[in-house]
Amino acid sequence: MEEAQRLIIERARPLPAETVRLEQAAGRILAEPARAAVDLPPFASSAMDGFALRAANSPGTLPVVARIAAGVPAPRALEGGEAMAIATGGVVPEGADAVIPIEYVVDHDNEVEIPEPAVPGANVRPRGGDVRSGDVVVARGTRLDAARLGALAASGIAEVECFARPRASVVATGTELRPPGEPLGPGEVYEANGLILATQLESAGAEVSRAPAVVDDELAHRAALERGLEADVLVTSGGVSVGPHDLVRRIEAELGVEEVFWRVAVKPGKPVAFGVRGSTLVFGLPGNPVSSLVAFELFVRPAVLALQGAADPLPRFEPGRLAAALRRNPERDELVRARSTDGDEAVELEPLTGQESHMIGRAAAADALVLVPRGEGELPAGSTARYLRLG
Repeated sequence: MEEAQRLIIERARPLPAETVRLEQAAGRILAEPARAAVDLPPFASSAMDGFALRAANSPGTLPVVARIAAGVPAPRALEGGEAMAIATGGVVPEGADAVIPIEYVVDHDNEVEIPEPAVPGANVRPRGGDVRSGDVVVARGTRLDAARLGALAASGIAEVECFARPRASVVATGTELRPPGEPLGPGEVYEANGLILATQLESAGAEVSRAPAVVDDELAHRAALERGLEADVLVTSGGVSVGPHDLVRRIEAELGVEEVFWRVAVKPGKPVAFGVRGSTLVFGLPGNPVSSLVAFELFVRPAVLALQGAADPLPRFEPGRLAAALRRNPERDELVRARSTDGDEAVELEPLTGQESHMIGRAAAADALVLVPRGEGELPAGSTARYLRLG
């Protein structure tokens, strides 16, 4: 598995950068570090509703000479022996070095009684205390989520340089496939892999085109694969094994695809194939729906993220604790579908019944893939295991 991932990442070169308005940048990955345009906060501001004063003038009773709302400048500098009422976020006037919260004082007749001494700097957010102008707010290779977008906006950044989104094409193969909603004939099944893969690709940041299911015919395969190879990433489902109707790898080779590897020591997903044509990455995933879903998470998602310049594109496995024993496979690493729950000391991982690679209905209950390294014996209940989040 690790060798296959390495071979893929070596060939997934980041796409060119483009300027993106911040409002359209959710989910995008930065091609350049984003630097603050202003100090944050851009002025010394109050952290509380209260009264700005000089700490040296407390305790005592001070005249309230002004009231400062958020969004307007202080009317003048604060003189010794004065106080100014101030709202949260208001500009702390020059000459003040502390803010006393309103609930700690007595305010009456334009005077404020301060019973306790103030501490210099109390409840004052200093200018640039969060970020200084020119500081890196978000690093290159970082995917932009709500918190990072908020930090960029607050720092005065209107546009960012992001790697282009990969164009991805999905081709599901098989004469037996029918669109959901149509009546099924003998030997036919509903096509699900195309939707699974398109959804996974979009969640990874790709722009997806999805072809109708392709029948097991050489001309139909050739036409669909030729169109798919125009994208940055081509993902096929089915047709990558050794049966007489498994046409994908042979026709891709005729179309100039250089196969890097075929088959990985992993379950499910063993027959996965990976190749390149020029800068296009080509993935052949198995036809069983769970195999396709798992192989995508292990091999395709990292490639799509790497094309976007992600600093760490490989799957992020987390530690958890097994709720039941799992037998190890001597020859292949195995990804077991499981349901996760919060335990007292660790995430509890409960393997689901029905782990066959065609059982996509049961996979709907899973939110985790537990990695069972190849070897002898078993992982006992209660032992630590690594898992990959789904969804």
